[in-house]
Amino acid sequence: MDAVRAVLIDIDGVLTVSWKPLPGAIEALRRIRDSALGLGVALLTNTTSRTRASIAATLGAAGFPVGAEDILTAPTATAAYLTDHHPGARCSLLNSGDIREDLVDVTLLDDTDTDTDAVPDVVIVGGAGPEFHYAALNRVFGHLQRGARLVAMHRNLYWRTDHGLDLDSGAFLLGLEHAARTRAEITGKPAPAFFEAALTRLGVGPGQAVMVGDDIESDVLAAQRTGVTGVLVKTGKYLPETHHAASARPDHVLDSVADLPALLDSVVSR
Repeated sequence: MDAVRAVLIDIDGVLTVSWKPLPGAIEALRRIRDSALGLGVALLTNTTSRTRASIAATLGAAGFPVGAEDILTAPTATAAYLTDHHPGARCSLLNSGDIREDLVDVTLLDDTDTDTDAVPDVVIVGGAGPEFHYAALNRVFGHLQRGARLVAMHRNLYWRTDHGLDLDSGAFLLGLEHAARTRAEITGKPAPAFFEAALTRLGVGPGQAVMVGDDIESDVLAAQRTGVTGVLVKTGKYLPETHHAASARPDHVLDSVADLPALLDSVVSR
């Protein structure tokens, strides 16, 4: 590992739960920002229910020292991916929440249009919610049978809310893939391109960054496979059984993000 110059931090489950700050999270981020270490900070999130501007406004109102420019979301990564890999594609979006503002230069069809001429080139699957009802999922299944490509913002099976774990779109994605005999192209975590985009934005190499997350596979181990140091926190969706059954071991494990400044001080001083 090279000298640490940047910190990548997941939002949901690390800094907040249901957008409410976790104990010590605001102070931890302030300490990292104000540190003489001069570390760059990027917030990486698979959240698909809000735009970058909305996320930044919510976090700022809670006291976090962040702006929209600090945030990299799955929707923004998806827009860049579609521009590079499916330029000009007509897309259908299945997502809970309005994130069209962040899908820059993506052509979105009217989801209610049943005209056969409006069959999309690509189906985009975002985060789950009430919109993931039978008719919507069956419509996606029909598009896939007619040749549409499947692009998913993430594979998360569930996420932590203030009342427990809620099912996420990864569970539906598995069914769609098996039924349509296809494989989704993933644009958010754990896709390597998502982490690489953050590193490029901060101007650092993989060995100069740490990634902090509550999902051992999608956040921590995925980052480690790109050469980034992984830090698992025991908050959010963390479960001991998933930790012990994981495909590899995280580089560091903390009780919460409140312990991150001390870890960074220790790593940098070494």
